[in-house]
Amino acid sequence: MTRALIVLVLFATSAAAGSLHVRDTDTIVVDGTPIRLNGVDAPELNTGSGQAAKRWMVNYLRGKSISCDLNGERTHDRLVGVCFADGEDVGATVIAAGHALDCHRYSGGRYRHLETPAAKSRLKRAKYSR
Repeated sequence: MTRALIVLVLFATSAAAGSLHVRDTDTIVVDGTPIRLNGVDAPELNTGSGQAAKRWMVNYLRGKSISCDLNGERTHDRLVGVCFADGEDVGATVIAAGHALDCHRYSGGRYRHLETPAAKSRLKRAKYSR
């Protein structure tokens, strides 16, 4: 199956170049386009872990160049893809930092090795991600 890949580039330090908004740990909005990070199972915002993870994400992305490879899928109002901050996979980084888990259903397990023991014991895995 061929998947269409689209690359969006944003320089977060320049308002003229575009805008970036962090909705939560697994959804960012790049130039008005909501993007669901493929393969990331993040805590909901109505939890303390979700709020802490969002704060981490905002700080991590600040001032970085953001690019996203979209896979052509949609979920709710969001396009789905893998995003990069200055060339680093955002999903891999947030999972390695202990703020999210691998969503095996969508990642095929590509991030599972990055899950921290603390995150696995603290965060509740979404039912759909197994």
